[in-house]
Amino acid sequence: MLKNITIGQYIPGDTFIHRLDPRVKIILSIIFIISLFIITKFSGYVFISLFILGSIYISKIPLGYIFKGLKPILVILILTVGLNIFFTPGGMLLASIGPLKITSNGVRLALFMGLRLIFLIVGTSLLTLTTSPIALTDGIESLLNPFRRIGIPAHELAMMMTIALRFIPTLLEETDKIMKAQIARGADFESGNLMKRAKNLIPLLVPLFISAFRRADELAVAMEARCYRGGFNRTKLKQLKVSIIDYIAILVTSILVMILIWNRFWPW
Repeated sequence: MLKNITIGQYIPGDTFIHRLDPRVKIILSIIFIISLFIITKFSGYVFISLFILGSIYISKIPLGYIFKGLKPILVILILTVGLNIFFTPGGMLLASIGPLKITSNGVRLALFMGLRLIFLIVGTSLLTLTTSPIALTDGIESLLNPFRRIGIPAHELAMMMTIALRFIPTLLEETDKIMKAQIARGADFESGNLMKRAKNLIPLLVPLFISAFRRADELAVAMEARCYRGGFNRTKLKQLKVSIIDYIAILVTSILVMILIWNRFWPW
């Protein structure tokens, strides 16, 4: 399960999507997330699917690697679909299981919520898989720079967010090592009820927290040794510039949003 989490991981490449300005990719990702809530018809998800599949193909990231990131949220996905199927009233009654009733509105809403959750995870994973942590930091900081006038520390916030994303794969790898070591010593993380499994996680969580604090302390010492003083008077080796490929990506995403808006309000 831990190996299936793709959030925070980066796959190097030299594709069209990899070369996009990180600021543009962050903004387009936000627009993509908002566009998911515009859809009110299943035909809208057809356009979203074509857009996502095209982006994955251009980025040359294996399709299986993208969708394996859905396995950790499988329980949440099943719970979301199940709750909407059994607890959404209205429409034609399709089936009845005791006090639970399955209606046409419930099935429709369950499919909508399930597809929305899937595209949300795939779209955000594509952002981190094609953007290096350094580029992501620069992009977030550049977008937050206008808020410095009201006292928001743009550089510090961007640095914290990127470090958090960067350390997700590291902590998952550490968790997997500790879990294998505990299993070799006789620990059982799979059998028993929910409460027993939660208690069995204590031998795993304690060394994991100790390792996380140790890594945080080592990172702080390394940053201080390099005279890190935040974003004050800090220069950049690479300046972010918007190029023609960024305008092409903005144009394609704008077309997608216009199609979704047209699809929502078109009477057919």
